[in-house]
Amino acid sequence: MARPRKPLLSRERIVATASTLVDSEGLAAVSTRRLAAELGVSGPSLYNHFRNKDEILDAVADAVSAQIDLSMFDENDVRDWRTALHDWAVSYRSALTDHPNIVPVLAQGPGRRPAGLRVADAVFGAMVRAGWPAAQATYIGALMRYFITGSALGSFARGFVDDETAYDPADYPHLGQAHLLAERQQQVDEGAFETGLRALVDGLALQYETLRPVPRAG
Repeated sequence: MARPRKPLLSRERIVATASTLVDSEGLAAVSTRRLAAELGVSGPSLYNHFRNKDEILDAVADAVSAQIDLSMFDENDVRDWRTALHDWAVSYRSALTDHPNIVPVLAQGPGRRPAGLRVADAVFGAMVRAGWPAAQATYIGALMRYFITGSALGSFARGFVDDETAYDPADYPHLGQAHLLAERQQQVDEGAFETGLRALVDGLALQYETLRPVPRAG
């Protein structure tokens, strides 16, 4: 009986394996030697698909960008720009919080990554179609990326320990319940994100009103 053949090495297999390593052990765990060992191949064979480790991490980051829902920016979608921006931001953050270790790479911007560029293109195009000037549409895309990636880089709630003796009321009179934040991490972090997101969109809506031409007196 013939021995089973090993699956052919492909970009998809390399990216999937690298993604698993990043998710479980962080960016430092990824090296061409480690990936080759995980894939059961020789190190040089990886270079048939990627020139170096940075290209592999770029591909991992782009795979995460590809998970972001962009349907709300379709020209046939009925959502207004405010709702679309909100729904996209929620999807964007969800993709990042599912893969937090790759966020530092994504935070550098899309560069030449196809999925990342499609995200930037969709947001910019939707804002311009909604009536925002091109410069302001660019600012909105940048603003939202700063806010979303920043929210995914760390947890406010996890920054507090669950030891009630750690926050002496004599020193911190307003942190009497701070030890409870750690166990309520998801609630606190998601609530903070939603609060900030609505504040951003509402603030943009106020700016948007100033773009409308003032009716001339009859």
